[in-house]
Amino acid sequence: MNIKDIVNRDVVNLTNCESEPIHIPGSIQPHGFLLGIKNEDQVIDFCSANCGDYLNLSPEQILGKTLEDIFQKDQSDLFATYWELNKSNQATPFVFVSNKMEFNTSVHLSGETLILEFEPFPDGTLSLPDLYNQTRSFVSLMEKHSYLPELCQDIANETRAITGYDRVMIYRFDEEYNGEVIAESKIENLDSFSGQKYPHTDIPAQARELYIRNPLRVITDISYTPVPLLTLNDSGEKTNKSLDLSLSLLRSVSPIHVEYLKNMGVGATLTVSLLKNNKLWGLIACHHYSSKLLPHYTRLSALLQGHFLTSQIAVREVAEEFEISQAADKALMESLTILHEQEDFIEDFYKSPSLLNLANATGFAIYYKGKIYKNGLVPENEDLIPLLKKLSENYPNAGLHTEQLISIFPEDEKLSKYAAGIIYHSIAGGTPDGVIWLRAERRETINWAGNPHKAVIHNEEGAARLSPRKSFELWLEEVKNKSLKWRISEINASSSFAYALQKHINLRYVRNQENKNRLLNDELKAANKELANLNWISTHDLKEPLRKIQIFASKVLDRENPDLSAQVKDSVERMRFAAEKMQVLIEDILSYSKTGNMEKVYENVDLTLILKKAVEESADIIEEKNGVINFGNLPVLKIIPFQIHQLFINLISNALKFSKQDVPPVINIEVKTVNALESTSLKLAENTEYFAISFQDNGIGFEKEYENRIFDVFQRLHPNHKYPGTGIGLAICKKIMENHSGFITADSELGKGARFTLYFPKEDIV
Repeated sequence: MNIKDIVNRDVVNLTNCESEPIHIPGSIQPHGFLLGIKNEDQVIDFCSANCGDYLNLSPEQILGKTLEDIFQKDQSDLFATYWELNKSNQATPFVFVSNKMEFNTSVHLSGETLILEFEPFPDGTLSLPDLYNQTRSFVSLMEKHSYLPELCQDIANETRAITGYDRVMIYRFDEEYNGEVIAESKIENLDSFSGQKYPHTDIPAQARELYIRNPLRVITDISYTPVPLLTLNDSGEKTNKSLDLSLSLLRSVSPIHVEYLKNMGVGATLTVSLLKNNKLWGLIACHHYSSKLLPHYTRLSALLQGHFLTSQIAVREVAEEFEISQAADKALMESLTILHEQEDFIEDFYKSPSLLNLANATGFAIYYKGKIYKNGLVPENEDLIPLLKKLSENYPNAGLHTEQLISIFPEDEKLSKYAAGIIYHSIAGGTPDGVIWLRAERRETINWAGNPHKAVIHNEEGAARLSPRKSFELWLEEVKNKSLKWRISEINASSSFAYALQKHINLRYVRNQENKNRLLNDELKAANKELANLNWISTHDLKEPLRKIQIFASKVLDRENPDLSAQVKDSVERMRFAAEKMQVLIEDILSYSKTGNMEKVYENVDLTLILKKAVEESADIIEEKNGVINFGNLPVLKIIPFQIHQLFINLISNALKFSKQDVPPVINIEVKTVNALESTSLKLAENTEYFAISFQDNGIGFEKEYENRIFDVFQRLHPNHKYPGTGIGLAICKKIMENHSGFITADSELGKGARFTLYFPKEDIV
């Protein structure tokens, strides 16, 4: 039979200490023994080397056997029943008996191995805890204290009374897992560790992970010699077998941790995990200065103390946070009330005490439109304004809070006196405008239990390795350039105020714009009135002199014709023609003005009827040019009838005017339905169908570059007497289509005619 131990002999040094496999040491403490049974066939696969000290059986007599072979059938059967009933609850151990010695036996499953840990009764009796009195005592403490530190102190006192250890500490971790003793109960002759801090290297990450998985750990004698675990290796080859002892009570601990405790002068320990939201919050750490073997049920009583305290950690911390948040909310409401009631809040109320209180800040400032408004203890403008500009550049759309500003901007260490910590929010993206809360530097002296920076030493060969600190004398470290930590309630309150301030500024801007728009509107009304007067003058006062000019010119030409020279006749004729042209222009301007300003009364009308009427009115010129107009039925729409009539007249007249010489004009008027998907080149509204009514002619056309300009007022493509006009007709067409929520387009090719298309939305026009 080839028996091998599974002791993990990896060397622990500076390079691998953070990954030391402490869950598979391959050894146990000697105050009990261990058996590992294959779950599939109940054969003993592991045993500790000290089994002979308790069972008078050698490892060779144990490995490969079953429990029935070791403890006889009656005990084996009873254990099988016990395990079946207690797989999820091992608070009550099974009691095995061998050679008239009783063993409390803790059982758990590790992978496919059932681990049995045997401990002889320390005093030969089964001492059950008084759970009722213990629970009643805790409830009394819970009702007595409102704050967590006070409760922790009494839990430490109670735990020491239950366990009898020389020192019991409540140990709390910070964000970096540095620990601090927040409560302590001890015998009188011991120096106090209360308030001392311990670096995170004292309890590495893998140890913290084990504390989460297994909430109880016991070391009965720091000077113990580890007992190796043995297993069969019949093949004779090197075995890689291991056994995960994460949940074991007898597990041997890291040699570094043993050395650490020896350096502290500790003889025995008991550690209970304190969890919050499934994360390690702290520990109940019990120290004894000689060896101490604690009975099973007393250990459970200590564990129960840990459960009691764990149940209150989150509750008490939330309660404390709630008190602070209530004060912050009260200050926030005061600030918001003033903000909502005062238009000039920034200029007149920036020194309100509530602005400091809502974040428990020592200083506050608003930077707005190049001016800074300060409240409380605030740096000089020449220092603060550059900081605000940097913050706006780096955090334009997100807030920032930090307890150590120099960790972000190292060059700003000089600001720590007033602004070691800040909360910042931008209030106008793209500008330096922002709001900032400041906290002054809080210089703190940390009481470390020994120098935390001396965790690395060099051995005789000069190699570096992790070393337990040999000195635990008080080592003071001064922390500078850091403020108190911002609480969640303070961060939330400042964020809420910054958002409200941003809305206030936007609202103030809107109100200012409304005032400006109101003044501008008044100016526009006055201008429109003046334009109306000018329109009246142009359409009435100017028309009368023009008529007189035309009349006098005609009289001169009619009465004095024989006596006039050819030169005078030509001049008078030109004068009469100019007056007629000016009168037409005035009439067109009047029509264009009426198109936009007249009251819009819409009626459901058949466009076919309006088109027929327009064609009838144009009959003379159509007949004169031998023109043809082809059209079918047009839709019924809600329109302004006289405007659509004018629209059709203008388009028909335009096509007849710009017809080719000696070519009879042909105008084809068609209608179809289009939408945005079918006509991607047009800016049609989505989910809306349009009636597209096109007027296609065979006239002279025009260059494509004029397709959009042709609708501008006074835009004439043919400025000569052959095609007379004012350039307003198509502008009127565009205006009419806008009045009907539609639009008009033109497309043409020079010499090949032109097409004008009217787009009317099919939905009702309102």
